[in-house]
Amino acid sequence: MASPNFGTVIRNVRLPCTDSETSTWDIACIGGRVQSITSSGSCAPHGEAQIIEADGGVVVPSLCHSHIHLDKCFILGQCDPLITGSLPEALRVTNKAKAEFSKDVNNLYARATHLIRESVEAGVTAMRAFVEVDTTVGFACLDMGLELAKEWAEVCHIQIVAFAQEALYESATSTEPGPNYNLLRDAVSRPGVSVVGSAPWVESDRAHALKNIELILSLAEKHDLHADFHLDYNLDPDAIPMVWDVLQQIRQRSWSRSSGKLVTIGHATRLGLFSSGEWAELKRATVTLPLEIVALPQSDVYMMGRADPSGRVPVPLAGRTINAPQVYRDHGVRVALSVNNVENAFTPQGSLDPLTLASLGVALFQVGTEPDWRVLLLLVSCTGDNASGESVDEGDGIVPRVGDSADFVVVHGARRWQSTVLSPGFDRTTFYKGNVVARRRAQRWNAHTGGEISN
Repeated sequence: MASPNFGTVIRNVRLPCTDSETSTWDIACIGGRVQSITSSGSCAPHGEAQIIEADGGVVVPSLCHSHIHLDKCFILGQCDPLITGSLPEALRVTNKAKAEFSKDVNNLYARATHLIRESVEAGVTAMRAFVEVDTTVGFACLDMGLELAKEWAEVCHIQIVAFAQEALYESATSTEPGPNYNLLRDAVSRPGVSVVGSAPWVESDRAHALKNIELILSLAEKHDLHADFHLDYNLDPDAIPMVWDVLQQIRQRSWSRSSGKLVTIGHATRLGLFSSGEWAELKRATVTLPLEIVALPQSDVYMMGRADPSGRVPVPLAGRTINAPQVYRDHGVRVALSVNNVENAFTPQGSLDPLTLASLGVALFQVGTEPDWRVLLLLVSCTGDNASGESVDEGDGIVPRVGDSADFVVVHGARRWQSTVLSPGFDRTTFYKGNVVARRRAQRWNAHTGGEISN
């Protein structure tokens, strides 16, 4: 890594703005911040500065996994074969596979390390990582997450969520939370845990789901943590969205945007059925109340809106997840986009690359305008992520400015910013706090060009 005294200079790079095809720039970074942005060839770096040649590639903000499961990635081969692909089946086969996690911690660490490494090489420098705590896995997943967060701290900021995927109440008749809650309560006191989370929809009924939310917010308040819920994960127009209950509880606790605590809801597919009036109401509430939303298109489109027994599909493809560009454009509500799961029963398909997710959004949401493409880029980037509760720079959020955090990814094959969304290339260099932390290049050969095939 570069010395903080001499810094890093990215040479001959295109900025993600309208004249990116005709102009290249040098970006000098010192102390984790952008020191200068000058026309190519005009920067005179210190003799010991690290010089990175961008070769005309496009620089965009580094990428973010605002919602990623670190412990359940790459387990599809360890699960029973999928028959229906349904949500109940995914829960069942995953729970069976989870029973083996604590018996093979080497596998647990290897899978999570693979996800982190591949993500950083794609350009990710921040992730909110969910690790489960319950009577099946105990603290095995949490121990793994905390250890890897420390190991990778100089390369990627990994924010650990102590997460209860399973119900906190044992049955519909339970008046007190059960052993899963007791374990979660112990977990959130561990150093390095930044967030406490749950999936209230797994409880036996709505009343217990509301109690689940209250328990999580109380833990967050007691331990000065953020809270994160898998919430409103349905497409039932008759279901009352629980986001309103969450907002009410936040209001009762007098939390605000300035209080330092942030509540995030993931999936939130039911919000995709909101009327303009409901979006306006949510927008008004979140001006002062600290609530953010993360949509998970690869998971939601796969799992939601399945055909009923008669073969009728209840919602169109794009309606299975929140249409983030439209919601941002029409209602001013920012909904981050994230990968969520990788190669498991909840999401057997899809890339862990956030730029590929943005590209999917172009087709899924049928957006053909540059402003919408820019929104997609923003919603998968670190500068566009409010959902993790980390401070972000102001301004456009995409074009770097002097004084901004020096967290970037250079997409080397691109010659204009639009290509980073429409057809993101493989060759990339990732910068975190002004240092090069990853570089990946494709090895190429074809019969037409000829030459030797290198191993």
